[in-house]
Amino acid sequence: MGTESRKKEHIELVLKEGAQHFKSSGLERAEFMHNALPEISLEDVNLSMDFMGKRLAYPVLIEGMTGGYSGSESINRQLAESAEKHGIAFAVGSQRAMIENPELAKTYKVRDVAPTIPLLANIGAVQLKKYSTKQIESLVSSIEADALAVHLNPLQEAVQPEGDRDFTGVLDAIKKACEELSVPVMVKETGAGMSQDVAIKLKQAGASYLDTAGVGGTSWSKVEYLRGEAPVPGFEEWGISTLESIIQCRKVLPFVASGGIRTGIDGAKCIALGAEMCGAAYPFLDALNRNVLDGFVDIFLEQMRLCAYLTGSKTHEELKNAKLLFL
Repeated sequence: MGTESRKKEHIELVLKEGAQHFKSSGLERAEFMHNALPEISLEDVNLSMDFMGKRLAYPVLIEGMTGGYSGSESINRQLAESAEKHGIAFAVGSQRAMIENPELAKTYKVRDVAPTIPLLANIGAVQLKKYSTKQIESLVSSIEADALAVHLNPLQEAVQPEGDRDFTGVLDAIKKACEELSVPVMVKETGAGMSQDVAIKLKQAGASYLDTAGVGGTSWSKVEYLRGEAPVPGFEEWGISTLESIIQCRKVLPFVASGGIRTGIDGAKCIALGAEMCGAAYPFLDALNRNVLDGFVDIFLEQMRLCAYLTGSKTHEELKNAKLLFL
């Protein structure tokens, strides 16, 4: 199956039942210490912060999901438009398809509807080692992105019938990109979590940001199994939970915590646990599919603000120091 058809199938399968991990993110084990005497006004809570050289109203990233097939242009543009409206960051899905077919570049172009927010380009780590710096730079500049997200997906590639199972040289390719590209590089997992050892290697390679993407949300191995052709079964729940990934990666590099983030309460917990930001994909895609995207984002962000208020935190920095109880 070609890249374009596979990308369309992936989105359709994610929106069906059965693509989510049974294992939890682990975030239910962390609860905020309620502050019955916050001594602040809810109106004064401001969670704005800087990310990739731009100011965000909230520490939230709508993770890269799609692009590269007919119909994906509308998804990307609607998600990006909502991100702009709410002052949060947005990433496009893997741009491999537009290298293979330049006519698909339009499915990733959202800057006209998202002129002020941080926008992330996206390429797979295996593809990164195959393409020249000039080609990768073109992916970034063609959509006027502020940074490049390089995604690590060895699990998905291993169980995908068409998958690329040769990850040799990936770290060197990331190092080269960090040295030669004109924009910062964020390296992200895709739902199986990131360990401290990997985080340290990526720091040494020159990455500016990480995205831990732990177990607890969409399982991309399950997505491949749902396609019905995966060669090796049994890896539906493989990986490191989101909570453990956060613990593993904090204090190594600034990072986005993702994987099973379903509410603003989950997102706020990630900040208090050590992340600079939270990220999510499925809940935003699901809300868009149900025609309730803006309403969902409003609630998600207000939940984050209420978490800050109920812990006596007026700012992003204060929320990072909010007290947690572990169950």
